[in-house]
Amino acid sequence: MEAEGRVPGPPLPTPSPGGGGGAGAGAEADAEPPVGAPGSARGPLLAAAAEVLSLDDEEDDLEVFSKGTSLSEVNSFSPSMPISPSSMINQYKFEDEPELKDLFITVDDPESHITAIETFITYRVVTKTSRGEFDSSEYEVRRRYQDFLWLKSKLEEAHPTLIIPPLPEKFIMKGMVERFNDEFIETRRKALHKFLNRIADHPTLTFNEDFKIFLTAQAWELSSHKKQGPGLLSRMGQTVRAVASSVRGGVKNRPEMFTEMNDYMETFSQKINVLDKIAHRIYKEEREYFNEMKEYGPIHTLWSASEEDIADSLKGVASCIDKCCKATEKRMAGLSENLLPILHEYVLYSEILMGVLKRRDQIQGELDSKIDALANKKTEKDLFSEEIGKLEDKVECANNALKADWDRWKQNMQYDMRSTFTNVAENNLRYYEECLATWESFLASQRVDLHVEEDSEDRP
Repeated sequence: MEAEGRVPGPPLPTPSPGGGGGAGAGAEADAEPPVGAPGSARGPLLAAAAEVLSLDDEEDDLEVFSKGTSLSEVNSFSPSMPISPSSMINQYKFEDEPELKDLFITVDDPESHITAIETFITYRVVTKTSRGEFDSSEYEVRRRYQDFLWLKSKLEEAHPTLIIPPLPEKFIMKGMVERFNDEFIETRRKALHKFLNRIADHPTLTFNEDFKIFLTAQAWELSSHKKQGPGLLSRMGQTVRAVASSVRGGVKNRPEMFTEMNDYMETFSQKINVLDKIAHRIYKEEREYFNEMKEYGPIHTLWSASEEDIADSLKGVASCIDKCCKATEKRMAGLSENLLPILHEYVLYSEILMGVLKRRDQIQGELDSKIDALANKKTEKDLFSEEIGKLEDKVECANNALKADWDRWKQNMQYDMRSTFTNVAENNLRYYEECLATWESFLASQRVDLHVEEDSEDRP
C-alpha cells in the first residue's frame, strides 16, 4: 500500500445505510472516491447492509427507518472542531419509551487468576434491585466465563423456545488477538455486561431462579448449586431424543408461521454474516491506512528542512495529515466500539434463533410421532390419548413463547441496527467534515501566500 495515495480529500455524498440504490446512488456511480479515502470494501458493506435492512420491507413492522424518525436541528460537534462550510450533518433522534427498571447489573473489574493447572479471568458482577424476591438491595459477586456458560445452558434448559441472548465465543481465532491482553478482556467484559442486561430486560428470563442465584450467590454457593443440576444420564437422554427427532426428518404439521420464520432467519443469517466479514475487513484496511498516515506526515516535515522556498507549504501539508490521522483514529474507535460488536452479536443471535426453531420442531415432532403411533395402535388408546393431550399443551406453550419472543427480538434488532448504522453515518460525516475543513483551511492559506507573492512581483 502506497502512503502517497492516501491523503484524505473532500468527501463525496455517501448512500444511506438503509438503501443501496435510488437516484442519488446512480448520480454518484461515475464519481471518483475522495483521494485517500480508506476502505475499498465499503461498497459491498453498504450493499449488504441495505439487503439486511430491506428484509420484509413491505411489512410495516420491519421498516428500519420509521416515518416518525425526527431530525435534530442541532449537531453534536464541539465548537472547537473545524466544520466545513459545506456541512451536511443532521443528527437522528429516536424517541425512547420510558421504562421503569427495577434491576441494574454492572460487569466490571476483571482480575486474572493463575493456578497450577489453569489461568482464567473473573469479573465483578454488581446488582442493584428494588424487587421484593431479593433479600438485599445490592449484591457483589465474582464470576468467570464458565459461570456465564452455565447460566446460559440453564436458561435454555428451562425455556427451550425463548431466545436466550448470546455470549461471546470461548475461543478466538488464532493469530487475531492474544487471549488475555487488555483489548480482548475489555471486549469480553462489555459482551458479558450486555448479556446479563439483556436477560434482566427480558420479561420472562429476568425472573428465572438460576439467574437470581447467579447474581446473588457467593462462589462456593454457586458451585454447590451447579452440582444439583440434571445428571449425565438425563442429559444423554435429551441428546438422544433430539438426534432421533432430527433423523425422523421434517415436521409434518409445522404451522406456516414457523416456516416463514425459518426462511427469514436463513436470509438474515446470510446477510449479517456478510456484513460482519466486510466490516472486519474495512477495519483492517483502516488500521493499515492509519499506520501509513503516521509515517507519511513526518516525511514532509523532514523535507521542509532542505526546501526553504516551499518549507511553509510542506509544513502545512504535514499538519493537515497529522490532523486527519487523529480523525482516522477516532473513526477506528467508533468502528471497534459500535459497529463490529453489534454485527457480531447478531451473527451469534442468528445461530441461536436457528437452534430455537429446531427445538420447537423437536417438540412438534414428538407430538406427530405419538399421533402416528396412536393411529397404528388398537390397544392402550387411553394412555396414548393422555400423552398426546400433554404434548399438545407443550407444543402450544412452545409456540406461544416463541411467537412472543420473536416479535420482541425483531423490535430490538431493528432498533439496534437503526442506532448502529446511524452512529456509523454520523461518525463518517464527522470524519470527512473535519478532514475537509482541514484541507480547505490549508488551501485558503496557500492562496493568500500566492497573492502576496504576485503583488510583490508587480511592484517596480
